Amino acid sequence: MLNINKTRDGGKLCVALEGRLDTTTAPELEASLKEELDTVNELIIDLAKLEYISSAGLRVLLAAQKAMMKQGSMVVTNPNDVISEIFEVTGFSTILTIE
Repeated sequence: MLNINKTRDGGKLCVALEGRLDTTTAPELEASLKEELDTVNELIIDLAKLEYISSAGLRVLLAAQKAMMKQGSMVVTNPNDVISEIFEVTGFSTILTIE
């Protein structure tokens, strides 16, 4: 299960994820992001409450990163140790801006 909490402030969108981002829930996040990505220039993905991310979840983050490179910036914040390790092993730590 994945909870997606979006907060908007002008051209800045903060998306806080809670639960698991996997094959089942990745399409939900992808659809949720597509609704608003065209109208934002700053995207913050808050992973403070994300427990797990699969390759499907990584693909959604990569697609969002590519879209935001054309129109602004994207930052991933608060990954826990498990998520950080997945980013390291997959090389996403060098692709994403992580704070």
